[in-house]
Amino acid sequence: MKAADASSERLGMAAFAITVAFELVDGAFPEFYQRVSENASQSVAVEPGCLRFDVLTPVEAGASPQVFLYEIYRDRAAFDFHLASDHYRSFDLKTRDLVSKKTVWAYSVTENAKISAV
Repeated sequence: MKAADASSERLGMAAFAITVAFELVDGAFPEFYQRVSENASQSVAVEPGCLRFDVLTPVEAGASPQVFLYEIYRDRAAFDFHLASDHYRSFDLKTRDLVSKKTVWAYSVTENAKISAV
C-alpha cells in the first residue's frame, strides 16, 4: 500500500478538523500556553479519535499575544468526545479569563502529506 493510500485510510472519508484562534489578554500568554499545551498532549495521548493537535504561536517578536490550534479528529463524534473530556473541560474553565477573543472554524479534511517510511 502506498503512503498516500495508508494516509487516506487512516483519516477516512469523514475526517473532521477544527481551527481555533485565541487572542489573549495582556500578560496571559505564559499561563495560557502551558495549559493549552497540556490539553493538546492529553488529547493526543488519551483520545483514540484525536489524530493531530498542533499549537501554533507567532514567530515574530512582539507579535500580539495569539495562539492558533489545528486539530484533526477521525470524525465529528471524536471531536464531540474531546469536548466532553475532563482535560478539555478543565482547560476551558481555567483559561476563559485569559482569552479576549476566540474564533472557531470546522472543516472536512482532504489530506496531502508526506509520510516518511521508517
